[in-house]
Amino acid sequence: MNRLFVLFMVFSFLDVSSQITVYENDISSVGDVVFQRAETPIPTLSVGSSGASQSWDFSTLSVGDSDSLLFINPSNTIYANQYPNSNLCLDDNGTLSYYNKTSNGLFILGLGDTVFQSPALFLPLPLTYGLNISDGPIVVIDTALTGPFIEAAIPSSTVSVLTNGLSNKADTALVKITNTTDFSVDAYGTMTTPLGTFDVLRVKMITYTNSELDVYCSDTVSGQGSWVTNVPFSSIPILANFSNNEVEYKYQWITNDPTVSFLICEAVVDMSD
Repeated sequence: MNRLFVLFMVFSFLDVSSQITVYENDISSVGDVVFQRAETPIPTLSVGSSGASQSWDFSTLSVGDSDSLLFINPSNTIYANQYPNSNLCLDDNGTLSYYNKTSNGLFILGLGDTVFQSPALFLPLPLTYGLNISDGPIVVIDTALTGPFIEAAIPSSTVSVLTNGLSNKADTALVKITNTTDFSVDAYGTMTTPLGTFDVLRVKMITYTNSELDVYCSDTVSGQGSWVTNVPFSSIPILANFSNNEVEYKYQWITNDPTVSFLICEAVVDMSD
């Protein structure tokens, strides 16, 4: 299976081996800086097996050029007023994501000026081997779009197809996106990277994203219009490469070592094991 590996770089070496538990205080806080590097694909690396006392050797990952992730105080950002419940903000090269870190989990509240309808669980806490939890379905986006953007995104030729020739203009689009994520701490052991060996928990995540699109279409001559519901993304030119129903499979290796980033490595794969 194809894999996207993201190595979260650290600057210390530690060689230990034991089953761990990850708590709220082990998660990054305001002021932390994390360096990451993405590589894809890497056919020689494997996410390995579930179970106790596993060993993952990712020492062949590169430690070259990397991107910086900055954990900052959300109250000092331009969208602070939209996130009164956020206590942690991640600045990824100018893209801001907002979180609420609690003893029960790390919750994502939104991206930039797009505030989620409900907080979505990003990582359950405390993390222990054998933990299984499901979050959702959570409505993260439920919004109406109008104006020139909709007319450009859904041109008259597409409207004509959607309405069997009865309309030629898209007036309003209703978008509803719902996420459900299953978390399973299915393995623990040690992970070796180019920067050291660390005790880790492996978290397997499966995220199901359901997107609903309804479009109100009208005829500019008669003024008549109607709703077209459950529009498939494949029928909209700018969405043709996406599906209304997506499934993402991801693995994360997480440590409680206080000298490093809690997230050591992440792998997005094209199917579950």
